Formats: sequence, structure tokens, C-alpha cells
Amino acid sequence: MSETTSTNVENKHLLNGRRAIPPNYSNDEENEVPEMEAFGLIPRGFNPRDYLSVVDIYMFKEPHEINKQEHHTDKYYNPKLIVRRGQAFQIQIEFNRPYKPESDQFWLEFLMGRYPQQNKGTYIPILVGNVLKPGQWGAKIIHRENNSIRLSIMSSTTCIIGKFRLYVAVLTPFGIFRTRRNSATDTYILFNPWCQLDAVYLDDEKEREEYVLNDVGIVFHGNVEDVKSRSWSYGQFEENVLDACLFLMDKAELELSGRGNPIKICRVASAVINSRDDNGVIAGSWNNTYDYGVAPSAWTGSVDILLEYYSSKQPVRYGQCWVFAGVFNTFLRCLGIPARLITNYSSAHDNNANLRMDFFLDDEGKVDTRLTKDSICGKTEILAQQNQWQVVDGTPQETSDGMYRCGPASVQAIKHGHVCFQFDAPFVYAEVNSDIFYTRMEKNGTQVVENIDTTRIGQLIVTKEVGGDGMVDITEEYKFREGSDEERLALETAVMYGVKKQSIQDTTYQPQTDVDMDFQAQKAVLGNDFKVTITFRNKSRNSYTATTYFSGNIVFYTGVTKSEFKKHSFSAKLEPSSSSSFDIVIKSSEYMSDLLEQASFHFFVTARINETGKILAVQKAIMLEIPTLRIKTKGELVAGKETSVIVEFTNPLKQTLENVILRLEGPGLLRTIKKQFGRIPMNSTLTWEVKFTPMRPGLRKLIASLNSDALRHVYGELNVQIQKP
Repeated sequence: MSETTSTNVENKHLLNGRRAIPPNYSNDEENEVPEMEAFGLIPRGFNPRDYLSVVDIYMFKEPHEINKQEHHTDKYYNPKLIVRRGQAFQIQIEFNRPYKPESDQFWLEFLMGRYPQQNKGTYIPILVGNVLKPGQWGAKIIHRENNSIRLSIMSSTTCIIGKFRLYVAVLTPFGIFRTRRNSATDTYILFNPWCQLDAVYLDDEKEREEYVLNDVGIVFHGNVEDVKSRSWSYGQFEENVLDACLFLMDKAELELSGRGNPIKICRVASAVINSRDDNGVIAGSWNNTYDYGVAPSAWTGSVDILLEYYSSKQPVRYGQCWVFAGVFNTFLRCLGIPARLITNYSSAHDNNANLRMDFFLDDEGKVDTRLTKDSICGKTEILAQQNQWQVVDGTPQETSDGMYRCGPASVQAIKHGHVCFQFDAPFVYAEVNSDIFYTRMEKNGTQVVENIDTTRIGQLIVTKEVGGDGMVDITEEYKFREGSDEERLALETAVMYGVKKQSIQDTTYQPQTDVDMDFQAQKAVLGNDFKVTITFRNKSRNSYTATTYFSGNIVFYTGVTKSEFKKHSFSAKLEPSSSSSFDIVIKSSEYMSDLLEQASFHFFVTARINETGKILAVQKAIMLEIPTLRIKTKGELVAGKETSVIVEFTNPLKQTLENVILRLEGPGLLRTIKKQFGRIPMNSTLTWEVKFTPMRPGLRKLIASLNSDALRHVYGELNVQIQKP
């Protein structure tokens, strides 16, 4: 076979003999489909009307009609037919005369993209037969009346996901006649978690309702001792969101033929959600300046972000972990892949691919932030594959195959230490299984391990409960109980597969065992002073003195330090067999000017026992209590009838809030509304009334956020029951 190249195609898509057509990346692009394909010269006097021809096609595409009801797609605000693969759907064809099966021949054609090909799954001809086989393309007539026939059509369970164009072709002795291009008959085909033969099948109806059909979720943040939650609007059914999600796959240049594989889709989506290397959906920002964009904490959901990206084709500014995770979840649920957002408290980012996180202490015993590069954080997302949860991350920290993405990695494989599996399992294993080493750098460059904490990383992994707003602890799905035989075996398995574990025997480490140090903090309210207490317990009969260093840091929610706002050192006298406590007051004036997105502090206390030279170390993360928005409704809540919602906020700070912006949204209730308020003086209350018309009955959620120069992460939410008219 001779190879040819085409000069009229861009160089990057040079054609050769092995590839007859250019790559097919775009679901939106189309080819010209001839309305008539003649078999030769057409005789004079030939009249197409003498033969069977199509007058109209009825798609049963309204939300209340059979297709969207049976395929669980009635919630999509989209006028076109949306069905799930591997499940029959119906259409009705009206001809110019009654259909005669013995002499008439017609078939259906589903096409996708600019270069439809049967072997790529982008050109699907369907002949009418007598039986439908499960999981295979086919069509059969289920009703005939006058000039109309009703067809039941089965799609393949491995069919590619996206928007297909539909044509009906009729065979005549002189050629093939097709229906005109009609966008009203376009058909979206999605993944089907209700179908046993689909790779994304989920066998529990309540879980399907939660992980596919619920358009609101909960993001858990804060820290292990003080878990906080807020709602996030996924909005996967809102207008244009489905098209925006399909555009993401075009942007990621995923070949159309690969779009039937949920793992491939997750892999490219993980890369395209973040904009670090491919002009993706969201630009991340962790430096507390959000010029020409929206602060991450101001977003109330995914819809605005996806629609802005779909129209501008430019990264939307700005996001942080929970924003990436929320948008990723919307993308997956929209396409029919069951997904849930999880939070990994004290998640490690293992810079060195070994199972340890290093906090470096300087020669005085204080934490040296220049050398300490691993962070403790985490928001991750998950999808199901044959009832096996897989972990995928929309905010990947490491490059994978040269792209910033992470996952999917099987949760079961991670739990058992089987980190040989694709993709990125060693990284995820380290995220939930590392130990913290407090390491002191000697002047000659040697590292001395002063303290080891084996329980802090991955100490709590949570997600929203099915069917409610509560929290479920899923830590045991990821790891065995610390110190158990199973945990040791999983660790040895991970080490066997090449994940490095530095054991305590590798390092010179003798801890101080007869003195304990503990750290407690008073409840801290934003804008107020609060107190922290360091307690020593000397269990020995010796007197000791401890040179103690206290460091208060304002941190990004990821655990990465932004700035040290308080330093304090003192000498503690430790009497034999007794406890001693020391209080330190944190003043609001010390932290307010530097405060960040989630109002998080990270306190380090290190103490050197002077008599032995040993070091004690403890760290604690603290979240400030932030005031909330109050939301209430006025009047009765009936679908199709105008009502109003009132949002109120009282400024608790000892300063005026400048550049205040409020956002309000509710999936299925109202699209995001923004309002700018110049300023709110201290102790004064802002009131905002919004009129809206709820479209659908049922339980819905209103979510509001407030953002200003000095105060962020202010939220409010309200569950509302919309009555039937």
C-alpha cells in the first residue's frame, strides 16, 4: 500500500496511509451528508414521491414523555432527546404513505463529528429487525398506524458518549434518499449506571439518586477536630451545562472513538479541569490576590464556571481544591458517571515519592519553612467502575505522563498497598499513608530525626451521606486501622511495589519518653482575641527545663504556610511527677491583616529538654468561626409562581467591609444572581431581597455567599419545599 500525505491539512495532522482521516476531536463539527446518493444516471420522469419518503420524525423528548422518564434524564434543561446507553428508547416516523415491509427498505443513521466512520463508532447504521439484543445496536417496529411507525431502538453498552445527528435513509431502485439535516432530532447518549452491562453500573438505587441525580452536594472543610461543611451546587442539569461538558472533551482533544471509556474520560478531564498546562477550565490561585477574577470562596457552584469557560474558551479565575473538585463532580455526574466529592483531612503531598513527610527543624528546634515542602491538605473526587470506587483528583499536584492530573486509582488497590496498578496509585497511597518526620539539619548537613508522628496523615477521609446532608467517615475504605496486622501487610506490599518507606531503624532516633507535651486552643471567633495553652506532663522523678518555641502561622487551607504572624519563646520549668500549663494570648490585631481564604491557623510548638537535648514537637490546625448569612423566604413557594427570598448579614468585625459582593443560586430554582454593595459599616446589617419564580416542585436548596476585601468564606443556605401548583 502506498503512503500519501496531504498538504491541505495542518502539519500536525499529516495524513498517511495508516490514517485515512484526520483526528476526530470535535463533537460539534459536522460533515455534509448527501440527501441523495444516486446509483447512476437517473431516468427521466423519475419522481421521488412515488417511493417511500419521510414526512416527520417524532422523538418523544419532552421531560414528561417516555424516553426522558425511563432514562432518568427528565431533569436536564435541554430541549433535545437525552438517553442512556444500553437501554431502549422510542421514536416515531411518519411517512408519505403506509410502510410496506415486503417492498420498502429504510434504516437509521447516527453520526458524530466531522469524519464519521463505522469502525470508530462515529457512524452507526441501524437496520430494522425483529428482536433487540441486550447491549447491541438495533431497532424494531413496535407499533404501526396509518402512515406512521413507532420504533424501539437499542444502543450499545459501549457506545461513545456525546451528541449524535440522526438521519433516516430510504432505499429506492435509483439511489438512497435521506432526511434533511435537522438539529431537532439530535440525540445525546450518556453513560448508564442503571444498566448492568455498562462499565459504570451501580446496583443501589439510593446511591444512583445521590451520585448521579443529586445536583447539590456538601463540601467538608476545616480540620479533623473542627469539621465544617458548606453546600455546593453541582447544577449538572442546568441549561447548556451538558454541552459545556462535551466541549471539555473536545478541548482535551480526546478522540471521539475513545469517549465510550469512562477511565479515559476521567483521565483527560482530570487534566483539563486545571489550567496549569493546557488552558483548562479553572486557574488556581493560592496567594490571596484575585485581581480580574472571582475569589475561590465566592463561588457557590459549578454552573457559572463551566458556562463562562464554554463561552470564553479561557480559564476561569480563580479556584482552589474544592472548586476543582466541585466542577469535576458536575462534569462526571452530567455525563452519567457516578461520582462523589471526598475530603481527605491531613492529606499529604509526597514530593519525594516516599512514605514520609518531612518537617525540617532548624538548629534551635523551630520549624524551617524554607525546607518543609510537603503540604497537608486535601479534596479529592471519586468515580465508580463496576461498583469499585476509583479516586481521581481535579487539582493534581504532581505531573502524570507529563500532564497535571491524578487518577483514576482503585481505592481497594490503595487500601491493600497494590500500588503497581495504573494510574498514580503510589502518589494516592502516600496521600493517605505517610508518616510525619520532624528532622533537624545538623551544621554538617546530616539529618537527625527528632520526632515521628505516624497517625496524622490521612487520619480522616469523609464524604456526604447518601440521601442526607450528614457526614460519613470512609477512612476505612482507604486504609486499614493504624497499627493493625492488615495495615502492616498493605505497607509491606506497597514497599514491595517500589514505594519507599524509610523505617525508624534507618535513622538515629531516640525519643524523650518521660515528658509529654500537649496543646489546646480556646474556641476562636473571627475578629476576637483567643487563648492557647501548652501543657507539659513530666512523668519522671527528674527536674527538667524546656526551651519552648511557639509559632503561629496563617496557612492556606492546603496547609502550606503563607506567613508567620506570631513568635513566642519561653523557658518552662518542669517539676518531677507534675503537670505545668502556659497560656499564650492571640490578639485579633496580630492576625486580621494577613487572614486568608479559610481563616486557618497552623500552630507549631517545639520544646528542647535542655538536660537531655531531646526535642518534643506538636502541631495543631485551628479554624476561626466565621459569621453566616441568614436566608429566609417570603410568601408561599409554588412552582410557576413568583416569590421572594431575603438574604441578611451583620458585620461582626471592628472595621467597615469594603467591596462587598453577594451571590445567590439554587439549582432548579434560580440561576446565579450577583449584587455589589459598596460597604458595610461595623455592626450594621445588610438586607437583600430577590424575586424569583421556582420552576419545579420538590425539595430544593438556596445557597448564598458573601465576599469582601477583609472577609471571605461567608455562606448561608436554606432548604425550601416547592409545592405543586
